[in-house]
Amino acid sequence: MTENDTQRQDATMHNTPQTTELQRRYIRIQGAVQGVGFRPFIYRLATQMQLKGWVINSSQGVQIEIEGPPAIVAEFLTRIPDEKPPLAVIQTLESLEMPVVGYMDFEIRHSDDSGAKTTLVLPDVATCPDCLAEIQNPEDRRYRYPFTNCTNCGPRFTIIRALPYDRPNTSMRLFPMCNACQAEYDDPLDRRFHAQPNACPECGPHLEQWDSAGHVLATHDAALIAAAAAIRHGQIVAVKGLGGFHLMVDARREESVRRLRERKHRPDKPLAVMMPSLDVVHRYCALSPDEEILLATPQAPIVLLTKHEDTDLAPAIAPDNPDVGVMLPYTPLHHLLLDELDFPVVATSGNLTDEPICIDEAEALARLAGIADVFLVHNRPIVRHVDDSVVRLMAGQPILLRRARGYAPMPIRVAQTLPPILAVGGHLKNTIAVSVERNVFISQHIGDLETAQAFDAFRQVIEDFQVLYDIQPEVVACDLHPDYRSTRYAESLGLPIVRVQHHYAHILSCMAENAIAPPALGIVWDGTGYGPDGTIWGGEFLRVHANGYERVATLRPFPLPGGDLAVKEPRRSALGLLYAAFGEAALAMTDLLPIQAFSASELPIVGQMLRQGLNTPITSSAGRLFDAIAALVGMRQQTSFEGQAAMQLEFAVEALREQGRYRFEFITDTSPAIVDWEPMLHELLSDWRKGTQVAKIAAKFHNSLAAIALTVAKYAHIEQVGISGGCFQNTSLTNQVLNSLRSARFRPFWHRHVPPNDGGIALGQIIAVQAEVE
Repeated sequence: MTENDTQRQDATMHNTPQTTELQRRYIRIQGAVQGVGFRPFIYRLATQMQLKGWVINSSQGVQIEIEGPPAIVAEFLTRIPDEKPPLAVIQTLESLEMPVVGYMDFEIRHSDDSGAKTTLVLPDVATCPDCLAEIQNPEDRRYRYPFTNCTNCGPRFTIIRALPYDRPNTSMRLFPMCNACQAEYDDPLDRRFHAQPNACPECGPHLEQWDSAGHVLATHDAALIAAAAAIRHGQIVAVKGLGGFHLMVDARREESVRRLRERKHRPDKPLAVMMPSLDVVHRYCALSPDEEILLATPQAPIVLLTKHEDTDLAPAIAPDNPDVGVMLPYTPLHHLLLDELDFPVVATSGNLTDEPICIDEAEALARLAGIADVFLVHNRPIVRHVDDSVVRLMAGQPILLRRARGYAPMPIRVAQTLPPILAVGGHLKNTIAVSVERNVFISQHIGDLETAQAFDAFRQVIEDFQVLYDIQPEVVACDLHPDYRSTRYAESLGLPIVRVQHHYAHILSCMAENAIAPPALGIVWDGTGYGPDGTIWGGEFLRVHANGYERVATLRPFPLPGGDLAVKEPRRSALGLLYAAFGEAALAMTDLLPIQAFSASELPIVGQMLRQGLNTPITSSAGRLFDAIAALVGMRQQTSFEGQAAMQLEFAVEALREQGRYRFEFITDTSPAIVDWEPMLHELLSDWRKGTQVAKIAAKFHNSLAAIALTVAKYAHIEQVGISGGCFQNTSLTNQVLNSLRSARFRPFWHRHVPPNDGGIALGQIIAVQAEVE
């Protein structure tokens, strides 16, 4: 079951019926029921129905005692899930009949923090229409106040320190409420009743503008106006937001965007853009009704959209890319800033490449001083870093590519109660996860564990989750790769370890979020995953059964000269592919662009590596196959970020309707069966040498992969087929594979709430522990 599903479980214990005109029931509700206006909802419902009793927040959720005529009590129970606040998610609703005590009224009691912590922490929520109207109304006391919120919106996960979710347990404890705010907070009929971040200009946080040395240049609204002026004049402004800092710059100024890239050491990877309104998005991008809905949801993610041609967006935002990541303002601060500017701004994470996002202004001064010209900061502490989430519409469904703000830490609900497990994820796009009873809580995106700062953030998130959910893990799950930092961390804990094969974790993650029980076939295609045989897997077909998996088939392996270096140099993947097919003759194919990309001194060295197997691991990786084809058709010989070459291959397909495909051989007299790409390589090279359009070659390659998926699915003869791995962030590939499986009457399933990339494998690691225990 996924985080968006609501399951009502009536666990009523039928005691001996009481011969009285009143009935008393104890009710416990678990789920996302704190920080969403649930207690005032219960208060209003109970008083409207003239029921007596009380409601209280606890570490286990919301507890209620209700007393009244049995028919009215039964109606009350029915109306709770039907009329709950829009942000609430009910996972379980349990009720127990108890002896009548004769309550005189209905009250909201103070929170109880005893007992196991099983309630859900709500993600941060984008500004609601009511709060937006207030900050835009000159007559309102919160006019232009950038920290306005209520029970329907505002910070949650980024300010909470402990459960239950009460103001003393948040970073807002530093700001005592004024009389007016306290009155709202205490009034059960007010939408700010027990809104923990409640504040106003009199008592809440405020803005300051700083220079790069930390000197205060302006405060309050003047700071915001000055920051807008700096952006308007082409400066780079570091803006402290909800879950960390953004680096903002005018998205129309090519020279400013290039300067940001140079300072951030991010030459090509696309930058996100924040646009003032949906009307502005329509001017710059093709926007479907579903994408429009996604942008305006309370989660307010970055949505990948197709750019219109001939707009004034700076080309440097997303070089060689028809798409752009767009989000709308999601805090009052962002709304006010974008209203002041009335044009799109780049809003990229406030960090250097491979480092976590900055959350503290002193830290930002130290780490971003060489990037930002000025700083717009505030004095509300951010408890934990949370990046913007990224969503793409694929196969008619929104698919999370980065799960963070607005979605984390909502859990994935599983079928059985789990022991306390910590899963430390992989190395790239890392997330961690912990299990609490039937909930698996997946952390916000942490990122690639390439730097000391990123590894520190990884450890901090683990500590954070253990404190927040009061969990003492009994076992730790990690990747099979012995050299991952996450694996070494798991080994240092002194706990029993379950090492989970990377691609097995991928498909278990997909099965868990779709509530799929074995048997199932997993098609898992990505860049890198350590195999039990010591080779690099990545083009896998796994049969999943109740207690493990079997490798049904795989792509034919080929050598990767230079190992990890091949990830940044597709020419190496191409040369490895050619060498596997043609041997020494590959080195003399000087008409091919990857061979030309090696200098006269480099090529003999790489040839020697291939002959002797020096620093040349063997891989079945579909991701490296994508890289090799991209290099062969001249798209990329070297890259500056993971997946860059494969993305360009995908973009080439999108504008072309091509039905043809290349041949491949499926060898079934081996275990596992082998998908041999060599016939495809021969035909592809023939097309290229004849001058065939690159888009046509790319389309035929994608069609071939869809045919491969269907061929192996028929061979495995399992009705349920799941797709996972980073390659399935590719819209063309995903749609074609799903369509081909459906046409053959398979039942395909895919990721939606958990990323298909390595951001999802921590969930799969926890499910693997469960399978091993059983």
